[in-house]
Amino acid sequence: MTDNNERDPEEEFRDMLRGFLEGREGIDPSKLAGAAGLPTDPDAISRMMAQLQAAMNASGGEGINWTMAMEQAKSIALKSVIPVTAIARAEIDQAFHVATLWLAEACDLSDTAEEPQLLTRLEWIEQTFPLWQQLAEPVALNISEAMTTVLNDQAPEEMKGMIAGASNMMRQVGGTLFAMQLGQVLGQLSTEVVSGGDVGIPVLDTNRAALLPQNMAEFGEGLDIPMDQVHLYLAVRETAYARLFRHAKWLRLNFLASVTEFARGISINQDRLEEIANNFDPANPEELRDAIGAGALIPPKTPAQQAALDRLENQLALIEGWVDVVTTAATLRLPRVDAIAETVRRRRASGGPAESALASLVGLELRPRRLRDAVKMWQSVTEAVGIEARDALWDHPDVVPTSEDLDNPAGLIARLEATARGETPAPDEMDKALEDLLDGKDFGPAPEN
Repeated sequence: MTDNNERDPEEEFRDMLRGFLEGREGIDPSKLAGAAGLPTDPDAISRMMAQLQAAMNASGGEGINWTMAMEQAKSIALKSVIPVTAIARAEIDQAFHVATLWLAEACDLSDTAEEPQLLTRLEWIEQTFPLWQQLAEPVALNISEAMTTVLNDQAPEEMKGMIAGASNMMRQVGGTLFAMQLGQVLGQLSTEVVSGGDVGIPVLDTNRAALLPQNMAEFGEGLDIPMDQVHLYLAVRETAYARLFRHAKWLRLNFLASVTEFARGISINQDRLEEIANNFDPANPEELRDAIGAGALIPPKTPAQQAALDRLENQLALIEGWVDVVTTAATLRLPRVDAIAETVRRRRASGGPAESALASLVGLELRPRRLRDAVKMWQSVTEAVGIEARDALWDHPDVVPTSEDLDNPAGLIARLEATARGETPAPDEMDKALEDLLDGKDFGPAPEN
């Protein structure tokens, strides 16, 4: 307990933070919202301030307010709702039926057991939210812990008590702000994706093929292409994604493991943080957003983080490349297929849904940079050993093509052809080293003590 002349450090920090949020410390709430990537209209600002105040006054609990994130996303999805007409539903159902027939000739992976589904934007948010939660949580929590550690280490001695007592409050406010950002990203994403596989990763637990008719209609606007052809192309592409994700169930786990490994190495550049704090202009909080967005606070990636990032990018490229090759082979009958495919490529090149979502949620600027290499590799493999041997490469993570295979498809093809002839592939250097170790070969004298 404190006397009348000495205020509780946590209460003092609470008042300081409240003044900051209310703009009494020189911060314009609209600029604060803009710096956080949130809407700056009066209603949105009012909601943001109310939510931050509630978080600051709450007791107990840490981390991200997932309920708030879901509500924020849904509010954006509900701003524009166009019901699916019976005609459009019948057309898309028929497109899925034809897609199944066409893919039977272009893909060896079995069809999904469940019927395809048509999703509203709201349903897409509800069904994919568990994955976004798993992706975002490890990164958000590691950033929060890193920031709290830095503040505790760098704070003057007279402020350590204040910060220590308010650390839980800081996490609550930070978690609330992150939840609003997460909701904003997912809400916007729900207006852009045209299918369940459009993000390039298994976002649906069921691995059912799914299309969003409202977004498909907007995708087809201005293309001067009959919508039935657009429906059919997107149905083929989505069915290919669904078959792959159903067959290679390990893809989802591998993706989450790589993101968690990346998050584990997150730290904060203390010198840069101190520099930004000393030069911070309350009238221009956008500078802080730009500094964070440019990665100024995050030190260069560790070797483990870079390895995780490389695996993620390689996996995205392999998935997208395989789907491209399969879709191209299955849609040769479509009169305007080239125009539709080019629209998909331009959309991806300008920064597709996967890139924007993952960059905003987990701080990873992922793009299948090696997509062109992956397409060439999958096409070469198809021509050399056929569809069945190609698709068998998805049977297990140990046999899926590597980054080295993207560099040298000829080596991969030689191994596959040798296997097809019943030959044992020549061992590589690691295989030889392991064999020598198991055989107990002498590797030289043991080091002296």
